[in-house]
Amino acid sequence: MKNKEHQTSLVCEPNRRRAFDLVMKLMSLPGKSGEEGTVVDYVKQRLVAAGAKKSQILSDSAHRRTILTGQVGNLVLKLPGTQRSPRRLLASHLDTVPICVGSRPQKQGKLVRSADPATGLGADNRAGVATILCAALEILERNLPHPPLTFCWFVQEEVGLQGSRFLKKSMLGNPRLAFNWDGGVPTKLTIGATGAYRLKFDIRGVASHAGGAPERGVSAIAIAALAIADLQRGGWHGDVRKGQRRGTSNVGFILGGEATNVVTDHVSVKAEARSHDPKFRLQLCQQIEKAFQKAIRQVKSIDGKKGSVSIHRQLDYESFLLDSDEPCVVIAEQAIAAIGEQSERAVANGGIDANWLFQHGIPTVSMGCGQLNPHMVSEGLDIDQFHTACRIALRLATKTEV
Repeated sequence: MKNKEHQTSLVCEPNRRRAFDLVMKLMSLPGKSGEEGTVVDYVKQRLVAAGAKKSQILSDSAHRRTILTGQVGNLVLKLPGTQRSPRRLLASHLDTVPICVGSRPQKQGKLVRSADPATGLGADNRAGVATILCAALEILERNLPHPPLTFCWFVQEEVGLQGSRFLKKSMLGNPRLAFNWDGGVPTKLTIGATGAYRLKFDIRGVASHAGGAPERGVSAIAIAALAIADLQRGGWHGDVRKGQRRGTSNVGFILGGEATNVVTDHVSVKAEARSHDPKFRLQLCQQIEKAFQKAIRQVKSIDGKKGSVSIHRQLDYESFLLDSDEPCVVIAEQAIAAIGEQSERAVANGGIDANWLFQHGIPTVSMGCGQLNPHMVSEGLDIDQFHTACRIALRLATKTEV
């Protein structure tokens, strides 16, 4: 009996040196949203070298439907099981935010940071890519017993969960249990996340000479400024709290104007609205839209001309919350306990690929890989936490937690 327990324990321990080398290499590769081709090529190369058949490595055409014209679609490795059991999905996303292009990962004590102070590290989410790639390589090279498995690496997560949104679901092989790796600590189980709308306002004014006849123009910039100020005064911008209802909104992009001597006649504004409550999230959108429509009526030229605004609203992802007894959550907790760690459950105020997997009918629990300060030049990777994530992933992939 002790022999069997010892063998099981060994099965669940990934090669730490190889895992570290993988994540260091992956963080050094450029691959912002829409430009993940180099990363995909590297993952494929490692899978084939470990013994994966080319027929087991699949990709879809999600990148042809996404908001960015991407280089590649989602990448999938699909393995038949050596044990009779429901199929399991292990997922992560490939892309980083633009600030991470040019990262030079460097070990600094118990952390990894970029040696270039002008770039982020890219641990979000190359650490996730490495975590599930490490599990796949261990299984392929060591012929470990395992249930039917699907590994999926999503594209374009950082620009609105685009890869998981436009996923070709049939590629996954109908998984019954799903686990996703993204940012944060490895023992925090994200069982729910907020939903978000993305809004775009195309404001048209009337151009005029800003010195000779400013009164004959209609400033698109003034319209945008009035709308944003109105939202701020009314408590509809930032952390929004209306009674028991809560959400967030942000105007995060303004582009317009070319010269100070011209009354600007065109401005593009982009905003977002988030809430776990779909009805309140819609109300947030409506309040933002009303502010821009009101501002249009307020700004007129001397001869009564007004501007106009066209509004585009898109649901980026819907909110979700897993049941307390959802099998993927319970099994993830068992896997974490089996390696001597304590898990906790959490609900996120940001979107993750699990949002769209849930909409596709695949309840998914998400875990972190030790990433710190994502999307910042101070981004780091906690090496010990990364190795913990690799241990959890291999345990879940080999079904040794039950």
